[in-house]
Amino acid sequence: MTTTTSHFINGSWTEPGGRTFAVSNPLNDEIVAEAASGTVVDAAAAVAAAAAAFPAWANMGPSARQALFLKAADIVERRTEELVRLMAVEGGASRAFSTFQIRLSAAMLRQAAGWGYLPAGDVLRSDTPGRMALVTRKPLGVVAGFTPWNGAFYLAWRTFLLPMAFGNTTVIKPSELAPMSSGLVHAEILQEAGFPAGSFNVVTNAPGDAAAIAEVFFESLAVRCINFTGSDKTARILGERAGRALKRMVLELGGFNPVIILDDADLAESVKAVTFGAFLHQGQVCMNSRKVYVARALHDEFVSALSARVQSLKVGDPTDPEVIIGPLINDAAVEQMDLRVQDALDRGATLVTGGHADGRLYPPTILTRVPAGAICTTGSDETFGPLLVIEAFDDLEEALRDAQDTPYGLSASIMTGDRARGLDIAQRFDSGIVHVNAPTMASEASLPVGGVKASGWGRSGYYSLEDFTEIRLTTMSSEPGRYPF
Repeated sequence: MTTTTSHFINGSWTEPGGRTFAVSNPLNDEIVAEAASGTVVDAAAAVAAAAAAFPAWANMGPSARQALFLKAADIVERRTEELVRLMAVEGGASRAFSTFQIRLSAAMLRQAAGWGYLPAGDVLRSDTPGRMALVTRKPLGVVAGFTPWNGAFYLAWRTFLLPMAFGNTTVIKPSELAPMSSGLVHAEILQEAGFPAGSFNVVTNAPGDAAAIAEVFFESLAVRCINFTGSDKTARILGERAGRALKRMVLELGGFNPVIILDDADLAESVKAVTFGAFLHQGQVCMNSRKVYVARALHDEFVSALSARVQSLKVGDPTDPEVIIGPLINDAAVEQMDLRVQDALDRGATLVTGGHADGRLYPPTILTRVPAGAICTTGSDETFGPLLVIEAFDDLEEALRDAQDTPYGLSASIMTGDRARGLDIAQRFDSGIVHVNAPTMASEASLPVGGVKASGWGRSGYYSLEDFTEIRLTTMSSEPGRYPF
């Protein structure tokens, strides 16, 4: 049965207005929903609702806000089975990836529930006699968020929950590829939890209409920040527009995410970490590992063990609990994989495993001996799919230089038996995240996720306080002023 969805504005579900667009299952193109095609009128109404709700939400006591977040966390966990199926049929997510997102989401809700009790500012000393200076952090106002289709459920929470935890109200524009799991189901959860009308709003749009919705956000004086998770190509367009509007932006973008395996690394642990880091959600996550540099002494054994492990991963319909590798999101993603694999093979690369799609099902694909210049190994444009390049190295310094010869700087991983050595190498990475003896995908709700260079601006978790609040200086004098005239 096909679901018909609506916008969620000012605490109510609106009528689609006759215009809808189809949302299809990436596995077989079955229509799973008819979603409302939002207009600039809908977007403006959502912004107005968020602006009207802002004063009350910003001034809500921490205990009241905490109760709402904790109730939402309980609802997320209660709806686990329903959410797992939704993420499978709308975004091709396996049960393993869906439950991973659900756990992170519930944890983030519970952690954010306590942030209202954190210190609200500082008292500073003043050089002026009798003057007291208070520095307080205040919420910005309305934050407009763009949520992605990949990792849809968790990344949507991160897009709006963090600004809301610090007193902002929000308007969300979900991805048209997965509008339910990247925004609309969150509205159901927050509505059930009792969040005030207007504090959270969702407007969906048909493919091709996103620019008009975004323009409403940039034009509105009430919208103080744009929070975007997606590609750096889209972020550059949004960034230029934000500059003209003098809007603050928070960006979580892509990454090339190298792994360096030293000659003293635990081989079995390295294989497990790389399998998870490279192929979770079919390689369609910004922190997936893209290239592995292996000390030559371990290279052949590592490649053989990794190949055996990834070939054991079941590929198929993600509604099957045993499936690990589901479909790519659309035909364009399959074409990109085919193009990059073939480009590498034409240049003389060796195909270890995978390399051929069955519809949109693309098995984990490993390439070795990929010549310089191949699209998949340049680091200038990430391949959003289950493709991993492995390269042997003799000189660690050369491997480090090559691993960082990329405009991205999101996540990196170092596998070693010498933790002190690993930490030393980690400090030399120009990356927002570096894991020692863990995969590039080692996310936790409490940790500050974010990148440098073309991987974005801002951080998640408590550190997003810097992004979603502003400093206010208030002084109070108890003595008469002394002025030069």
